[in-house]
Formats: sequence, C-alpha cells, structure tokens
Amino acid sequence: MKLVLFLAALILIFFLAYIVSNQRSEIKMKPIITMIGLQLVFAFILLNTEFGLVIVRGVSTAFDYLLSYAAEGINFVFGGMANEGTSPFFLNVLLPIVFVSVLIGIAQYLRILPFIVHYLGLLLSKVNGLGKLESFNAVASAIFGQSEVFISIKKQLPHIPEHRLYTLCTSAMSTVSASILGAYMTMIEPKYVITALVLNLFGGFIIANIINPYKVKEDEDLIEIREDKKQSFFEMLGEYIMDGFKVAIVVGAMLIGFVALIGMVNHLFEVAFGISFQVALGYVFAPFAFLVGVPASEIVQAGTIMSTKLLTNEFVAMMDLAEITSSLSDRAVGIISVFLVSFANFSSIGIISGAVKGLNEEKGNTVAKFGLKLLYGATLVSLLTATITGIMLK
Repeated sequence: MKLVLFLAALILIFFLAYIVSNQRSEIKMKPIITMIGLQLVFAFILLNTEFGLVIVRGVSTAFDYLLSYAAEGINFVFGGMANEGTSPFFLNVLLPIVFVSVLIGIAQYLRILPFIVHYLGLLLSKVNGLGKLESFNAVASAIFGQSEVFISIKKQLPHIPEHRLYTLCTSAMSTVSASILGAYMTMIEPKYVITALVLNLFGGFIIANIINPYKVKEDEDLIEIREDKKQSFFEMLGEYIMDGFKVAIVVGAMLIGFVALIGMVNHLFEVAFGISFQVALGYVFAPFAFLVGVPASEIVQAGTIMSTKLLTNEFVAMMDLAEITSSLSDRAVGIISVFLVSFANFSSIGIISGAVKGLNEEKGNTVAKFGLKLLYGATLVSLLTATITGIMLK
C-alpha cells in the first residue's frame, strides 16, 4: 500500500507540474529520474542508517553547542526576563539567529563559503540538467537565505532572462537559510530538518525541470561571486550581527501579526460556520497528506498544519505541530516536519520580489508577475520531499 501511495503521489505531483509547464516538449527525463534516485538514496541514509544517524547527531550536536554559546550572550543581555520554567520563543528560538549569522559572516570573510558554494554548484550542474548559475544559486540559497542570495548574483541580474529567473527564485523559496536551521531544530527533530534541506535542494531542480525546462548555452552560464569592497574583520562582524538581529526582529514581527490574524479569522469563522478556518483548510489538504503517506486517521490534522504553513509561515506551523505532536504517530510527525522546512508561503512572494527589486527594479517586477506560479512550484517541491520521506519512514 505504501508503494502504491508513493507512486500515486509522484504521478500527481509531476502532473500538477506538467499542466503549468512552459515548454512541455523540452522536459528532460534523464536528470529528473537521476535526481529522484538521489533523493531516495539520501533519504534512506539520513533516516534509516547508522551512517545517517552519525551525520544527524553530529550536526545536531554542533547546533546544540552553537545554541548554548548563543544563550550566553542572550542571558547576559536579557537574563531574568523569563519566568522560571518558561521558554520564551523570542529568546530561545529567534535571538540565536544573531550568533549563527556571525559565524556565516566569518566563513564568508575567510572565503570558505564562496569556495564551497562555487564548486558544489559546479558538481550539481552535472546531474540536474540546468546551468551552473542555477546550481550555484541553489546551494547559496541554502546558506544565505531567500533574499540575501540574490546579492551574490546581483551583477548578472540585468542579463538573466525570465525563465532562468523563475528557476533561481524557486530554489530560493524551496530551501532554507543556514542561519535559521538552529531555530528549526529547537522546534522539530534535527534529522527531519537535515533531510528536508538535502531533499529540497534536488526537489527544486526536479520541479523546475518540469515547470520551466530550458537549455543554457555555455557562454550564458558564467558564475560570478560578489566582490564587496574590502572590510575589516570587525566591520564584517558588526554587519552580520545587525543582519542576524534584523532577521530575528522581522520574523518575530511576522509571527505576532500572523498568529494574531489567524486567531481572529479562526474565531470569526467558528462563529459563522462552527468550524475554525484552519480545520476547514485541513480538509482541503487532507488528500495530499494521505497521498504523501500520513495515516488516514491523521490526515485532517496534518492537512491543517500544511495549510497553515502555506498561508502564514513555517514557524507558525511548527508551533502548531508542537502542540499536537503527542496525538500524532511518529510517521505523521516526520512527514509533516519535512514539509514544513522551506520558505514556501505567500509572504515569501513579497520577500523575494522585494529583494530582487531592491537590486534591479525591472527584474523585481518580473518576479512579482510570476509570484503565484513560484509559490505553486515551491509547494510542489515540499510535497515531493514529503513523498520521498514517506516511502522511507516505517
């Protein structure tokens, strides 16, 4: 039964991508099949092998240390604000982003990240059927984030055609930034965060190869890494500290607004129809939850969490998941968790188009024009990742 659902989910996801494809005759099946195979291999390793367990434990332990170091700075500034036994979300989940941002800045300053991103991008381009720029951008998105990544290719933005820009934006929305991984790991199991990070990277290429297939000429595929004016080490530290703090504040502000709005809409909907808006949307997403492998008795709960992520953001959905985890099976929790690890939500359309527009107004308007199709593609990536995870979980 699990295999039947897996195949049915793949067929549905590919069909949903195919019906909106720009050039169906240009779809290349070889890289798609190759990357599905790679997703299955990586999912099996990360979820079901001792080697994968070692990797997950290693990454999780590293982030535990990072979060403990971050806590020292947070406690120095905000110590005593929290009541004993409480765990304020802003202090424990959002503010550690500041410290992780600093570490990313140091790796960037020492030219470690550009080296990794550049050559890993070149390697990925050998299997994904797309250009080196697309591969570079996907890896960079997983490190820098969906808005910051476009700074690394700002010199090329004026020359990037619309079809390639769509793929770049899909990668940015489908992945998550390294600075925020620690925050996710405080809310869901680290193994699901890492698994989703890897699977989404390939999933973005797969969906883009169906929705937006094209060929890239060699002379159109130069990779440039942004060269900033030379900063001193401490100038760089100050910049990344402030960048991390801005991210924490922005995410916090969005959560305040979205959680409050959901509360109001749920109340009004319940008064009018006797059911909350989130639960109503849960029934819409329930069939998708069933296909990706969630047990039938839990599909409405799963669908509710999935729809919440799409309408608001992954943090709101992860908080909702944490509240009902005890009532769900481990299998359902795993599948929902990997679905949540991406930036595929309505607010990201504005974030990405705004980031691009800040660098090039014309290209920013182009992104806004295909914004809904961008979210559509990124959501299919999340469903594909959930499907791959579902076949691998017991």
